[in-house]
Amino acid sequence: MAAKLGGGDDELVSDINITPFVDIILVVLIIFMVTATAIVRQAIEVKLPEAATGSTAEELSLAITVDASRRWYLDGEPTDSAALRAALKAAKADKGDAVVCLIAADHSVPHGEVVKVIDLVKQEGIGKFAINIDPVPRAAAPP
Repeated sequence: MAAKLGGGDDELVSDINITPFVDIILVVLIIFMVTATAIVRQAIEVKLPEAATGSTAEELSLAITVDASRRWYLDGEPTDSAALRAALKAAKADKGDAVVCLIAADHSVPHGEVVKVIDLVKQEGIGKFAINIDPVPRAAAPP
């Protein structure tokens, strides 16, 4: 079944040419690879403090983050104290006492800034919150 370069035969070509299909799949793969790296880079860069003790938090309703330049984020979106208060009030109205906050702060953020966030959360009547850390293995006890 060799191909001919002439127009002598009027046979029906029933072979499938997969070259265009492979080209399209390669282009889609390249697009996926480029967009995947762009999606990963949209995370908020926060270097969490390390601790050997800690436990997993309950199901979270809200995630509050303070980055190294002391900007506040609520569920990944930039916010300020007034907007954070409004979101906490709305969450408390929806879920009652079931609202849980996870507070994450960069290790370079001053202690006072973290206390300010915790105080704001507690002022809105939310008593369940957790502080996010990077877990490290516990040091072995000396013999």
